[in-house]
Amino acid sequence: MNRFFKWFLGCLFLIAISLFLYSFFVDGSLLAPRKSPIDTVSFSKNDLQLDIVYNRPSKRGREVFGGLVPYKQVWRTGANEATTFKTSKALKINNDSLPAGKYTLWTIPNDSTWQVMFNSKQYAWGVDTEMKPMREPEFDVITVTVPVEDTGVTVEQFTIGFDNALDQLSLTMAWDETKIAVPIETFD
Repeated sequence: MNRFFKWFLGCLFLIAISLFLYSFFVDGSLLAPRKSPIDTVSFSKNDLQLDIVYNRPSKRGREVFGGLVPYKQVWRTGANEATTFKTSKALKINNDSLPAGKYTLWTIPNDSTWQVMFNSKQYAWGVDTEMKPMREPEFDVITVTVPVEDTGVTVEQFTIGFDNALDQLSLTMAWDETKIAVPIETFD
């Protein structure tokens, strides 16, 4: 038994070393920071809790909207894993009701408006092997169209947040020189 245990530990050690060396020399991703780091944004007020988990790609001198992110096509709204939106209470978004729960967030950017979709299906990743968004439209709970605002400054890294100025809550997204705001209300 003792001999088997030593053999087993030796095999595990060799596997661990092999994975480390492969990742370090071939893949190069073990110690490298993610190019699009993951971030969490939260908002809470009274009994409302909102949480968003997303990945933040950077502009890095690229043309973002109409280039890297094509117009009139579904975008995973960030990078890497699908962006998630979680609410503890039912919300009113553009006269539609979004029940409490967890959703994936998808967008269709255009030059003057964006469509924002709250999808009830959870996806492990944002795109498939052909780089096509994994969103299945039949799971969209709400689709809202919002106007595009010009920020007047360049936002280097894609940013999602909440704005509660004057007690009017909005879900905001900004990148490059583009910003959108999705008005959110609670049912009182």
